[in-house]
Amino acid sequence: MDEARLSAYERRVLAEIEEELSADDHLARRLAGRRPSHRPRLPRPRVTVRGGLVAAVLGAVTLTLLVLAVATSTPALIWGFAAAWVLTLVLLLRLVVRWTRRRAGVGRPDA
Repeated sequence: MDEARLSAYERRVLAEIEEELSADDHLARRLAGRRPSHRPRLPRPRVTVRGGLVAAVLGAVTLTLLVLAVATSTPALIWGFAAAWVLTLVLLLRLVVRWTRRRAGVGRPDA
């Protein structure tokens, strides 16, 4: 492969950028502590597990309310089921949006 040649202006600009970056002590400390890794970074599962756990519990509550509402035809249980169902759908929608953004690489503070 042919090696790309830089003009004198490009080399000077690159040297200025390197000089400015090397003067930043905070950046130098952050970069010194990192090791290069060939593994892809895995997303932090703590938030997903917590959201998934809440969605599972809310889904179980929704299903229980549905069964009780159908069996008894009590208006309070029907309204409780409706509220729990809406909350479950909103939570699942948020989880799907978060998952798709993570898969697309959008919204990562360190990417």
